[in-house]
Amino acid sequence: MDQAALEKSVVEMAQKARRASRGLATLSTGVKNDVLLAMARALKAERELITAQNEKDLAAGREKGLSAAMLDRLALTDKVIDSMVRGLKEVAALPDPVGEISEMKKRPSGIQVGRMRVPLGVVGMIYESRPNVTVDAAALCLKAGNAVLLRGGSEAIHSNLALAEIFQKTLAAHGVDGDSVQVIPMTDRAAVQVMLAQEECIDLIIPRGGEGLIRFVAGTSRIPVLKHYKGVCHAYIDADADLEMAINIVMNGKTQRPGVCNALEGLLVNREIAAAFLPPVAEKLTAAGVRLRGCGRSREIVPTMSAASEDDWGCEFLDLILAVKVVDDMEGAVRHIERYGSRHTETIVTDSYGNAQEFLRRVDASAVMVNASTRFNDGGEFGLGAEIGISTTKLHAYGPMGLEELTTRKFIVCGRGEVRV
Repeated sequence: MDQAALEKSVVEMAQKARRASRGLATLSTGVKNDVLLAMARALKAERELITAQNEKDLAAGREKGLSAAMLDRLALTDKVIDSMVRGLKEVAALPDPVGEISEMKKRPSGIQVGRMRVPLGVVGMIYESRPNVTVDAAALCLKAGNAVLLRGGSEAIHSNLALAEIFQKTLAAHGVDGDSVQVIPMTDRAAVQVMLAQEECIDLIIPRGGEGLIRFVAGTSRIPVLKHYKGVCHAYIDADADLEMAINIVMNGKTQRPGVCNALEGLLVNREIAAAFLPPVAEKLTAAGVRLRGCGRSREIVPTMSAASEDDWGCEFLDLILAVKVVDDMEGAVRHIERYGSRHTETIVTDSYGNAQEFLRRVDASAVMVNASTRFNDGGEFGLGAEIGISTTKLHAYGPMGLEELTTRKFIVCGRGEVRV
């Protein structure tokens, strides 16, 4: 497809999404839930079609030499499809935030002023690998009353288009505009650039993927972008920490799923308990296959650690690697986090109420925790039901983005003929 035809196609898709969003904004909760539950049934019924299209992507990925990990993320196995079905049912069961009215207050003029929760409009999403994101994003956007324009990675194009077609047929069967959910069919990167210029039709861009993709989107887009570049998460073990608790929290944060954005990447240990804490935690981590890269003081206590380089501080390893540093006190831990953290997730392990409260106040991250694993920074774990991603920017959401974060609030005014004097 030449550039002019590509641009025309993407612009038309954005315009269709804008038109569809107007009907979605007033769609009843019952209809939205009916569509989501029907989509869950359709995924089961179309399992063979989905796996056949997914196999095309897997075959192309194997031919290109994609890693086993990449192929695993790409695969729509029965287990993954069952998970998508459960996710659709869970979103249908969530309270609908659209239309919620709050903070009604009577003003001296006699008018009542409040806030009403409304959809954002059109959400554009750019993501890599996992085709299940297509269903997750479409479900959340639909429940929040938004149209969604999706641009997945070229490696999942057949899977994404098949899932979008099933969603569109389900929408149409319930009298809802099928353009509410669209997948851009062009794999050319130029399609992303055209998409990012449609500020009159798209209200928000959410990129999900590697740091390179997110920086490209943030640097190119004329539309507001919600993003997180990387997840550099730390655990600070305070002088007053319960050491057994601390070991469990560190082990969970680093070893449960090392390749995710809320996994632990840095371990900060107060010097007063470093000699008691580092040997047992290092033994357990090493036994689990974790490679430790420590500062000079850490290596004096555990000589088997490799020497950490400057590049290790602030690195998102996404692997069984952990950077370890002994700090003088909480001030040292906070300053390290300020310099090397990514505003994703930070945790303190301590029995000191005062230190816990100070850490909560001072540390700037989308989730700050006390005596808990960083792995809990997740929409499902926080009770949101589901999430479309985690934002480390503060406008307009900070942290996991669930249904409420896919809406905004407008002012509403009720009066009895009042006029301003």
